[in-house]
Amino acid sequence: MKTIQVPFFRPALQKEEVNEVIATLHSGWLTSGPKVKRFETEFAAAVEANGNSQSAKGRGKQVHAVALNSGTAALHLAVEALGLKPGEGVLVPTMTFAATAEVVRYQGAIPILVDCDPVTLNMDMDDAERRAQSLKGKGKGPEATKIVGIMPVHVGGKLLDLELLERFATAHKLWVVEDSAHAFPAGLKRSDGSWAQRCNGSKSVTCYSFYANKTITTGEGGMAVTSNARLAERMRLMSLHGLSADAWGRFSTNGNWDYKIVAPGYKYNLTDIAAAIGIHQLGRAESMRRERESIALRYSEALASVAEIELPPPAASKNNRIDSWHLFAIKLRLKRLKINRDAFMNELKRAGVGCSVHWRPLHLHPYYQKTFGWRAQDFPIATAQWKRLISLPIFPGMLEGEIEHVINTVKRICKSHAR
Repeated sequence: MKTIQVPFFRPALQKEEVNEVIATLHSGWLTSGPKVKRFETEFAAAVEANGNSQSAKGRGKQVHAVALNSGTAALHLAVEALGLKPGEGVLVPTMTFAATAEVVRYQGAIPILVDCDPVTLNMDMDDAERRAQSLKGKGKGPEATKIVGIMPVHVGGKLLDLELLERFATAHKLWVVEDSAHAFPAGLKRSDGSWAQRCNGSKSVTCYSFYANKTITTGEGGMAVTSNARLAERMRLMSLHGLSADAWGRFSTNGNWDYKIVAPGYKYNLTDIAAAIGIHQLGRAESMRRERESIALRYSEALASVAEIELPPPAASKNNRIDSWHLFAIKLRLKRLKINRDAFMNELKRAGVGCSVHWRPLHLHPYYQKTFGWRAQDFPIATAQWKRLISLPIFPGMLEGEIEHVINTVKRICKSHAR
């Protein structure tokens, strides 16, 4: 009997995306143009609808969305627009992907790593407070003398407490760049009863990723969202070589051929081909999120009695939290197992179950160890947790047989190797 093969992820693309891409190809306009503009407008409206227009702080503020060719580009343009300078420090979670910290290094600045919460894996704000206090006037490394910003990550699509984040940033006079690569669509109810998906401060930018396995995709792509018109204008300018007019403005029939270079920018613009996919992915974002949520519930119910694993925390309540469920990360209870995480993953893969780890913490990578002297003991929670983590497949369109195969395989491995 042939073993079921369950990929870690399979894109949920439908005929609407295909037809929009074909129409774009026939239009003769392939790079940044009318489809990108439409995607930006509709994404800004979607983010606003998910909470910011209802927020007491958000009322009356226009939401600006800048489409880019990756989530990394969004993060980079955000810190550049906020004026991050060489030698300045930025609080960054150690439990994150490379991009969050590397864009700080692009600017010659110093990522000040912060440990994670043991349950959610999001940035531990108490540890952030300790590190901010300990570094006041001292710096970390030879150059960092001043912490100017904070870059939290909403791991797996479970939002960090946004009100706590805003209070922290205000108290320390920091700007905020949220790495929300996993977090669309997600939301939290504020203490005043309003809903929010992101920080809405005057020095805040929220950055999304549309990579192939994200909650919505354009293949490669990203979006920077802010209520600060000046920041949006700067990011848009820097996304296309620092030119005074974008390609749509220069080459459309109503545009002006002339342009001026006003800053040494980058080549970060999104194409109309990618935006054509994103427009229809965006339209199904909530239905795809609900599919992910239903799979997460199936996993949680079926694996609740398995003593060898710890499940991700559920949404606190449908009344006050919406999770995007980009990831379903279990944690092995290693003292109850005869095998380690890597061996467990090898068995999953042999059984045809795709899986991954999110993530090896930054302080355990050679570059950050050699450059800043970070040690495993500096971040005890992240150091311990990452050895236990396995992300299981979760994606819209997952078949019933695939879900059952994942559940049964996890149960079998646990039973076979239980102490």
